[in-house]
Amino acid sequence: MTAGPIERSDTDRLPLPGAIVKGQIRWSYAVPILTLHLLALLAVFPWLFSWTGLILMVIGVQVFGQSINLCYHRILTHRSAVLPKWLEHLFVLVALCCMEDTPGKWVSMHRYHHKHSDHEEDPHSPLVTFLWSHVGWLIIKNPATHNIAIYRKYAPDILKDPFYMKLEKSISWFWVYIAHAALFFLAGFAIGWGTGTLMNGVQFGASLLVWGVFVRTVAVWHITWSVNSITHIQGYSNYKTDDNSRNNWLVGIIAQGEGWHNNHHHDPASASNQHRWWEIDMTYYHIKLLEKLGLATKVVPPRHRRLEERERRAKQANLHATSVEQQASDQTTP
Repeated sequence: MTAGPIERSDTDRLPLPGAIVKGQIRWSYAVPILTLHLLALLAVFPWLFSWTGLILMVIGVQVFGQSINLCYHRILTHRSAVLPKWLEHLFVLVALCCMEDTPGKWVSMHRYHHKHSDHEEDPHSPLVTFLWSHVGWLIIKNPATHNIAIYRKYAPDILKDPFYMKLEKSISWFWVYIAHAALFFLAGFAIGWGTGTLMNGVQFGASLLVWGVFVRTVAVWHITWSVNSITHIQGYSNYKTDDNSRNNWLVGIIAQGEGWHNNHHHDPASASNQHRWWEIDMTYYHIKLLEKLGLATKVVPPRHRRLEERERRAKQANLHATSVEQQASDQTTP
């Protein structure tokens, strides 16, 4: 079948993209996804509830989620700004605490998505089904996209970094997640035991682990997945693009600006997704804050500003050339 743009009809559906191996589960993804969802359900038990755990979960969604939005997406995938390597790597370590894959795989899949957005090759278009784009594409084998050749083709700049290549060649990314989960439990255990009994320590440590790690991880997953699914189905468009991308106000808020997805697909290189005053983009504000602190450089402005700057430089170059020609003419005139 020849790939082509999607006809935007509610009845249209794409076949499963690529050479999907029907019925074959990617157990390395399916098991962690299922396990963490089950662990997050422990939050229904009152014994594991604490206001501190709940607050840590809410704050954690924003803090840990931003490592995906700001670092994985805008810095690594689209090169919308440049951070010092130590800070970039620190953001990646925080992103690994979200269990959203290694930088090389994440970046390559997102760049692949942009190249084939809502076409047959798109690895996670909701025009297959909503569930497919939300999570199904992660747990069903697709040799057409999940292979080393694709990673090398779409993320060569990531893989040439020894730090990122080490993450690809080992399971150190997994131990980062385990270590941060252990820290949550141990911190709660120490506080609980220090202010009460041993059992208080166990209870408080378990509460911070369940709410601050498990529930938070699952919440960040669904927020990220919503950008793949909801913002290609529901919302409005500021621009006509060759896909079904939409701006969705709910995802725009909870994903800190990532939900203005039509704006992003119109201008993926821009550090900002805010094209109208009400399209608040917290991720862009954080990038600008880093720029003010001297920690972010080469921040890419929106396309219309880039065009204005290009035109300004062209005019300056023309004026300079005209001035040089005039000077040369004056020197040769008797």
